[in-house]
Amino acid sequence: MRIFAISDLHLSYGVDKPMDVFGPQWVGHGERIREAWDAMVSDDDWVLVGGDTSWGLNLREAQPDLDWLGARPGRKVLIKGNHCTWWVGMARLRQVLHESIVPLHCNAVKLDDGTVVVGTRLWDPPDASWAEPGAQKIFTRELERLKLSIAEGHKLRGERLLALIHYPPRYSDGRATEAVPLLEAAGVRVCVYGHLHGESHALGFQGDAGGIRYLLTACDAIDFRPIEVAWPL
Repeated sequence: MRIFAISDLHLSYGVDKPMDVFGPQWVGHGERIREAWDAMVSDDDWVLVGGDTSWGLNLREAQPDLDWLGARPGRKVLIKGNHCTWWVGMARLRQVLHESIVPLHCNAVKLDDGTVVVGTRLWDPPDASWAEPGAQKIFTRELERLKLSIAEGHKLRGERLLALIHYPPRYSDGRATEAVPLLEAAGVRVCVYGHLHGESHALGFQGDAGGIRYLLTACDAIDFRPIEVAWPL
């Protein structure tokens, strides 16, 4: 098996919200992702899907996009993004998600090769110039969810830890959010994140730091193709 990652699919098969308003690179992006995914990923592989999967505002609107995801090859670990207003309780989600999709929220997922996936949505750093009022409360809550996920991950006694997060925990200007020491102390070796688009790609840190490899996997940053996770040596 292999591990792939892709984030911010921003599908809209159940609502009229095409992404090409954000630039020509988004024209037909859903079909481009499907073609690449189906050609690259086998049923034995895992794909980490880092939030903002659907533009649907509720489960009814999001269901066509979730069905699309379920129809793709491989098994998937799915987290919540900032636009996932359709995300409801875990029990309800498990009822509507395809059997190949595992939601990640205050829990952890052990893959076939012993990799344990932990993570959370996270949020904008409260001290960032772009953070909105109330960011501290949401960020603190997300840190607690990350702690819960890490604790559950340690119970699974895997071979290695991988963090799946929507917002970047570390930024290219040197800013390391409070999530970073949690990830480092837990022994996370790879962290995949998304959220950033267009010129904002440059804001996210990519590379190795503190024993962790950080990968930006927003779909427009990776040419709308899942990328295979590369582990640090």
